[in-house]
Amino acid sequence: MKPFPRLILFIGLFLLLLLQACGPYQFKGTLYEDPPAAANFELSRSDGGRLRLSDLQGKIVLLFFGFTTCTDVCPVTLSDAKRIYEALDDQAENLAYLFITVDPERDTPEKLAGYVSNFNENIIGLTGTEEELAAVREDYGIYAAKVPLKSGVGYTMDHTARVYLIDSEGNLRLTYAFGTPYEDILQDIKQILIEKESR
Repeated sequence: MKPFPRLILFIGLFLLLLLQACGPYQFKGTLYEDPPAAANFELSRSDGGRLRLSDLQGKIVLLFFGFTTCTDVCPVTLSDAKRIYEALDDQAENLAYLFITVDPERDTPEKLAGYVSNFNENIIGLTGTEEELAAVREDYGIYAAKVPLKSGVGYTMDHTARVYLIDSEGNLRLTYAFGTPYEDILQDIKQILIEKESR
């Protein structure tokens, strides 16, 4: 190839890459097209007191439903939460991570508090009455059911394994399937923080 056409080709490729880099940010999670207001709720904190979702207005909220005797999905998800908090460093104050139990029968406030603090002291464990928890699950489309076991444990819980992101304005913005790399969630959080600062 002659030098001049090669130069034009390189310039064209460079401009194409530049245009892609300047394009709108592509979120890693599943976006709600017209983000609805996140359903407000009030539940009991595992460390005492009550918490309303609306109390967290101004923060980005990550919401996950699980249980303390879970052996796979929940510890993996909360390990990712720990990594997200660590990576955010000084910006971690802009994030609230809520772990809502789907097994209030076994997840006492004390057990829940000990469990979430094993991952990060900022993770908030939440519980409530069966009725309160069922209402929150319904609002967020969460499936949860007991699965009998033959072992001495008695039962396990089958449940929706997604993380929900509520933005600082209280809108249900994104959702993440189990197995989404924590780096993707982190990147989306940072982008939303950039958007917030630019307003």
